[in-house]
Amino acid sequence: MESEKPFVSTRILDLSKDDMPREKALAHGIRALSDAELIAILFGGGLPGMSVVDMARAILRDCDNRVDMLARLSMNELMSKYKGVGPAKAVSLAAAFELGRRNREQADAHKDPQIRSSKDVAEMMRPLIGSLEYEEFWVLMLSRANRVTYKRCISQGGTASTVVDVKLLLKRAIDCLAEGIILVHNHPSGNPRPSGEDDSLTRRIKDGAKILGISVLDHIIIAREQMFSYNDEGRL
Repeated sequence: MESEKPFVSTRILDLSKDDMPREKALAHGIRALSDAELIAILFGGGLPGMSVVDMARAILRDCDNRVDMLARLSMNELMSKYKGVGPAKAVSLAAAFELGRRNREQADAHKDPQIRSSKDVAEMMRPLIGSLEYEEFWVLMLSRANRVTYKRCISQGGTASTVVDVKLLLKRAIDCLAEGIILVHNHPSGNPRPSGEDDSLTRRIKDGAKILGISVLDHIIIAREQMFSYNDEGRL
């Protein structure tokens, strides 16, 4: 009589290629994974005779397939309630939920600021460039709702000018998926009036951005406590 073969825990690495959530995430992005597959990645290994993905599915079914209900369980509850969930799995799952909670908390505390006027831009940028003794040229990348998603310093120069690579500026805007942009630079002299070079650069950036479907919403010059807005002055 043959001896009964021992059951072996099925790990992610032992699954067929189609059932391997790590490979699926790398190929299609983490959002392509189901809730069970995400949990399986955290767990790493399943039960004897049960793959880690099936183990995760069984636990989710017990929670009405609701991740929020699973998140309410303490580490001790997870370990006592589910066979195969030891300290390593319980801590990994709790850590994932805690990271998600902190992400939401910090995102709410640091929401992308919304630009409603040139004054909003000046208040944001004056602390960065208002007192510099040399020129810097920045671009604010905006969403469709005029929220600043990114700020980028494009160039630094001398006391009277800075060289701006328009192609690089527009590439940065494309990389950031900007719907609109606001140009900002400083005048260390304290005179906020734009120069002829400022006018020419503004036109070139606006023309290039238009081809790409990106709106140039303003070009603001900050000169210590003073400012100039192309949009406010009807010169954009």
